[in-house]
Amino acid sequence: MEKKSENEKEKQEDAERLPGGGGVTAENGRECFYCLNVIGQIEGHYVQESNQKTTRYEHLIPLLFALEEDERIDGILILLNTMGGDVEAGLAISEVIASLDKPTVSVVLGGGHSIGVPLAVSAKKSFIVPSATMTVHPVRTTGTVISAPQSFEYLREMQDRIVRFVVEHSRVEREEFERVMMRTDVMANDIGSVLDGEAAVKCGLIDGIGGIREALAALREMAGIAPPPPRRNSGNASAPSSEKVT
Repeated sequence: MEKKSENEKEKQEDAERLPGGGGVTAENGRECFYCLNVIGQIEGHYVQESNQKTTRYEHLIPLLFALEEDERIDGILILLNTMGGDVEAGLAISEVIASLDKPTVSVVLGGGHSIGVPLAVSAKKSFIVPSATMTVHPVRTTGTVISAPQSFEYLREMQDRIVRFVVEHSRVEREEFERVMMRTDVMANDIGSVLDGEAAVKCGLIDGIGGIREALAALREMAGIAPPPPRRNSGNASAPSSEKVT
């Protein structure tokens, strides 16, 4: 009993040492995956109002570093439901995800809008559920803008960095991505496009349609982990017959 208690205590201590913040660790005897949530608005250098759900880069970047260095983590599942947000913060997180050696898979749930697009494609494999949408539009800015050529050149260069990142980490062609970004016949009060799951896959932005099941299968394949055995009573088994055998 004492030995069992000591083992349980060690397991609890190991779980407490696992990286935390914005996610959960799923571990069993065969594998250990970390599920990272990217939700709400990507917060940049300014703190958002308290009634807004946000994802903060100062939390995610150190967390991603810790996950990369943690030998127990076999892969990272990134779940996205974000409206976008700060461009530099979102692009910084995307660059960190893209630079990881660990297997990474992203799933767009609900929405992967604006700077959420680079976040979605930054993983080694990307999925989107059929009902999710992704808004692709040009770079915007708020606040005071100096009417000078340098201001517009800065926006053009920032947009070019985003386009280059998306093209390098997905199957979409640059010309197609820029065409989708600059459409004027889709949104009533903006320039750009709203892509559903099928359209995002068709243009090459996302790798495939899928959810948690497909994402876990991709993580296992990248990590070299054998698929789990079929679950009992999974719903595919035939119902027992009520007939009596004589």
